Amino acid sequence: MASLKSKNFLTQVGDATKVVGDTLIYLCYESEAPSGSFLKQLDFETEGAVSAVYANDEFAGKLNSTALFRAPAGWGVRNILLTGVGKRAGIKLDNFRQAAGTISRHVAVKKAEDVIFDCQSELDANRAQALVEGYRLGSWKMLDYKSDPEVKKETNQTISVLCANRKVENKTSKGVERGAIIGAAVSQCRRLAFHPSNYLTPAKLAEKAKGLGKRDGFSVKVLNVTQIEKERMGALLAVNKGSSENQARFIIMQYDGGRKGQAPVVLVGKGVTFDTGGISLKPGMNMYEMKGDMTGSAVVISTMSAIARLKVKLNVVALVPTTENMPSGDALKPGDIVTARNGKTIEIINTDAEGRLILADALDYANKFNPQAVIDIATLTGATLFALGYAGAPILGTSKTVLDRLRAGSKATAEKVWELPLWPEFTTQMKSAIADLVNSGGRPAGTATAAAFLKEFIGDYPWAHIDIAYVDLEPSGQPYSPKGPSGFGVRLLIETLANWKQM
Repeated sequence: MASLKSKNFLTQVGDATKVVGDTLIYLCYESEAPSGSFLKQLDFETEGAVSAVYANDEFAGKLNSTALFRAPAGWGVRNILLTGVGKRAGIKLDNFRQAAGTISRHVAVKKAEDVIFDCQSELDANRAQALVEGYRLGSWKMLDYKSDPEVKKETNQTISVLCANRKVENKTSKGVERGAIIGAAVSQCRRLAFHPSNYLTPAKLAEKAKGLGKRDGFSVKVLNVTQIEKERMGALLAVNKGSSENQARFIIMQYDGGRKGQAPVVLVGKGVTFDTGGISLKPGMNMYEMKGDMTGSAVVISTMSAIARLKVKLNVVALVPTTENMPSGDALKPGDIVTARNGKTIEIINTDAEGRLILADALDYANKFNPQAVIDIATLTGATLFALGYAGAPILGTSKTVLDRLRAGSKATAEKVWELPLWPEFTTQMKSAIADLVNSGGRPAGTATAAAFLKEFIGDYPWAHIDIAYVDLEPSGQPYSPKGPSGFGVRLLIETLANWKQM
């Protein structure tokens, strides 16, 4: 068995009928009668039990369906779990993610110390990566704040992907390792987004970024309020005025994986660690979810961790403006006018449109790095619910090339995105009679007008914006995304950056 750097995820060479472990996961295509030497032998030694579940329509290989068998006497495993991956024709990698996520919560699998995947010898690095990602993400739980030590106890489970021979294993092992790293990054993002704001203040978020940078190999610099003032980030400081107890931070992360002197790709993530709406106070119902208004920052921090561990050959900078948005006697008020870092003045119509204010200063700061492109990601507008619901994230921007690259990343990861237009009418909607801009254009086209506002602060660089409001939280639970923070955007950005070509 060849151990990899990512703990508990392994590859091994062997025959499914002889392999040793607790539970063997055998992946089956839809509407294909039991075939192949393994299923025929299992059917024979279980006296037709496999044929029976097919004949009775109890199992037919449909995506995410399962059928559990006790292994025959003398086999090296105790249980065999047939798992459907859907129809063979046109099958997608996400089928393997979904199947692995589904079985990660199966009772026989959760109790197993050793879990072995067999892909009927139709295995490559991409499928192995998808299986490991799906299993890692489907089994994820947030246990940080549980008090029962038994509940918090980590299980030392080994998950291996079975390879037909050493040649296949050599190709597959990289996919397994990559899947484990990406799965860990998404899980890290979920954990950051799940932390309550009394534990994850702007200062503590900055400390977590520093710790991850030290562990994974990227540099981190943090600006405090005095340094933010010197940078003339008036929009960020204006939002922070209502929270004197927890002062703003500006986090600058840098990964040098490309050639020396290569212009970096800059990521920008919104880091509002709690959003009450400020003086424009949000309704009390579900306000607790606003601890997750820093999910954009969690995405870019976790992405930096992953690309550093994967040794992506690209220079990347990530910027996180982080603050709370609180009501107080000193808080920003509707009608106030603030001046952003680039000198533009903003009339405050709604203090709950704070995310675009802090992003404005970060987008202008990005000019310092002479970037080849900038991508920002944020839980920005509730209007996305009415555009795409919980299914995908709107993307907007000034560069067809960058938007096309995000679409390619979306196709590979199944993190759905859809482009909305940036028409001149939306910019007009954001003009103020007494300042340069308003920070809210009202309800019509809310997602597009927010992006039109951000466009006023970008430099002479290609830019794309991803609005992850409503995809940042999984409302009911999916095969590899349990209910709660989804980590949407991490896999999308990793895929996009890993395949980046110089602009």
